[in-house]
Amino acid sequence: MSEDKKNGKLNIGTLTLVAIGVVLVVIVVFNCFTVVNEGFIGVKYQFGKIVGSDLSAGLNFHIPFIEEIQEVDTREQIYSIQTNAYTSDTQTVDQLSLKMNYYYDGTKLSDIIRTIGIPNVETKLLVPNVAKIAKNEIGKVRAEDLVQTRSEVQNAIYESLKETLEPSGIVVTAFAIENLSFDEAFEQSIQAKVIAAQDALKMQNKTAEKEEEAKQKVIAAQAEADSQKIKADAEAYAIQAVQEQLAKSPSYIDYLKVNNWNGVLPQAIGNDVNPFIALDGNDDSE
Repeated sequence: MSEDKKNGKLNIGTLTLVAIGVVLVVIVVFNCFTVVNEGFIGVKYQFGKIVGSDLSAGLNFHIPFIEEIQEVDTREQIYSIQTNAYTSDTQTVDQLSLKMNYYYDGTKLSDIIRTIGIPNVETKLLVPNVAKIAKNEIGKVRAEDLVQTRSEVQNAIYESLKETLEPSGIVVTAFAIENLSFDEAFEQSIQAKVIAAQDALKMQNKTAEKEEEAKQKVIAAQAEADSQKIKADAEAYAIQAVQEQLAKSPSYIDYLKVNNWNGVLPQAIGNDVNPFIALDGNDDSE
């Protein structure tokens, strides 16, 4: 074999090795980084052991073939369940639909993974606690009160769930009783009682309205009476003042006559024996 052929084979082999090396380097470089998406937290494992549980969204470095990064969804999630319960007066609550909103506490994520496991959160934490706490709280109230104070019972369940689940790393953000129903006879009795209460309230309002009308009439009558009394008092005071003035000065009556004279002379003056008759100068007969 000639020297040129040997050199050609060496060059091809070298180029092949270099190409393989470049590919390996590219593969290694690409395997050094993992993208964590928004709404997720990256958990870094080193030979199966958690060495980091707070990797933020974006590009995160890890040692290839030694470390790996897994994403955990930390967005708000919804857990729903349908069950039944009993009230304190042993009424059955059928088709009790419950809904809870929650998310994972990032500071306790590694503890959740170690002790429970993310895939087991629902079966080990949510299933037993949500139904149990809801049934306990509903069992404290009478069926009729449950209908009327549903929001209060719902809030009590929410507070109890927070207290129970947050130490385990489950942050409860909302809870709702979406549906509850009783047997038909009991629901009819509740409906009848509500209607009776509404009718009683209407009658009470009408009674109050009539009482107010009567009160206003009394007030108006009293005001009229007071007005008449003031008017009578004023007239009596005027009469008394005139009488007092006449007692002091008899000529005061002449003063009143002059003030009240309309300017027309009387038709007859004098005494009954010799009266003076005023004649009209106009003769209508002419």
